[in-house]
Amino acid sequence: MSEVFGLKSKLGLASILFLLATLLLKISGLVRDMVIAFYFGGSLESDAFWAAFIIPNMIILFFTTGMKNALVPSYIQAIENKRHEYHLNHVFTGTILISLLISVLGIVLAPYYIPLLYGGLGEEGHDIAIVISMIFFSSIFFIGMNAVLEAFFDAENRFALSMVSQIIVIVSLILGAVFFAETLGVYALGYGYLAGTILSLLFKLVIVSKRNVPKLTWKLDWPEVKDFYIVFFPVALTVAVGQINLAVDNVFAAQFKDGVVTSLNYAKNLVHFPQAIFGVTIGTIIFPLISKANSQNDHQLFKKGIEQGLTTMLFILLPSIAGLMLLMPNIIELLYQRGQFDANATRTTVEIAYYYVGSVLFFSLHNVINKGFYTLKKGHLIMIVGGFAILLNAGLNVLFTNWLGYRGIPLASSVMAVFYVGTCFLIFLRLVDGLKLRMIGKEYAKIILAVAVMAGAVVGVLTLVEDWNNIMQIITVAISGAVVYTGSVFALKVDTIKIFTNRFLKKKGNQTS
Repeated sequence: MSEVFGLKSKLGLASILFLLATLLLKISGLVRDMVIAFYFGGSLESDAFWAAFIIPNMIILFFTTGMKNALVPSYIQAIENKRHEYHLNHVFTGTILISLLISVLGIVLAPYYIPLLYGGLGEEGHDIAIVISMIFFSSIFFIGMNAVLEAFFDAENRFALSMVSQIIVIVSLILGAVFFAETLGVYALGYGYLAGTILSLLFKLVIVSKRNVPKLTWKLDWPEVKDFYIVFFPVALTVAVGQINLAVDNVFAAQFKDGVVTSLNYAKNLVHFPQAIFGVTIGTIIFPLISKANSQNDHQLFKKGIEQGLTTMLFILLPSIAGLMLLMPNIIELLYQRGQFDANATRTTVEIAYYYVGSVLFFSLHNVINKGFYTLKKGHLIMIVGGFAILLNAGLNVLFTNWLGYRGIPLASSVMAVFYVGTCFLIFLRLVDGLKLRMIGKEYAKIILAVAVMAGAVVGVLTLVEDWNNIMQIITVAISGAVVYTGSVFALKVDTIKIFTNRFLKKKGNQTS
């Protein structure tokens, strides 16, 4: 039976479940931020928590996202050779040893790197951040095992399980704050996270127990592990580029008034919400498909997948970003302005959020491009570009903070994203001997025009409902924007809409036949 590649043939039950689970994960992430804002506002404790979280979270993403990008194609290739269980078992055992080593090193080094990076926090802030950092590094031992199992689920198209296990971690952190913030203070967040990583691992082990994989192997095949990690490390380091840049941003933010570090992280998490839902979802869904196409040497199928991923990404993402920007003051006030998070903190967060828009747009498109690099096992090329991007981000932070103060920090990230993603795209074009750029450009022009029409309509609606409460404004604008955008893409004959309409018509035809 011939395989028709594309999102329109793969938006099945697994993909829908993954999208719903991703949405639930990101909503739980917003709830986490709301809980932290309620209990700790824009205080020194909150700043110390986010500062302590950055470096461990870099390592966490190094394992979780990096493992998916490296293990999914290697596991699928191993299936072709009927070596997949052997490969998975040795990667799992090797990862346990590596994650244990990183946990120990992180705990030992925390008292040294925290004062070095975050001098603006002061002695009290350093003491808080060091303890929290140690707690987070303790969780990395469990994160390593979690990462292998999540990649295994993704390779078998069981995408939703990875999201559910991550939700367990966030919910545990939230419960830690709710029940123990008054007695343990901000440390309750760290202990809640640690407990969540253990519970998440137990959840996965129960699921895979019936399969009896992966299994610990005491006679480790070091060449097998070495070959995997030669691919994994460049791939994982490219994932860490975003977190390294965020760490740079937080170092600069710590030099300003109390609360800027907190507002920076809240703004980034909120602005990147559409990317975290749609960008990650689309990238994750196409990854096993293009990996399979590449393993079968079907280069046209591989390129078609990348092209559809790029057009679908902008089709879904751009209207979401535009609507989010227009409603940003309403959303931030609704989500965060309560408890210890006052109106001044809201204004600071809104200002920062606007300047982050470039980073979310370009990094979302990069979610498709980087999957192509990883499939071709060329992740080291992104790593090289990422190294230059980190240096550029630091330089732009110096320049823009002298010009715009703390607002220059997100602006530097947006400008850096243009360079980083643009350079990677040009390199990828050379690797695959070009894509259908005229088709992509034509589709992008139509989508941008449709979003412009939608934005104009939304601005008009906002003037009519400006006296309404926040929730009613957001709901009214969201519905109006969705209706106008849908009508515009049909009127402009945007081809990407066919991915969804054809899928719907196919299901309807199957039901009536």
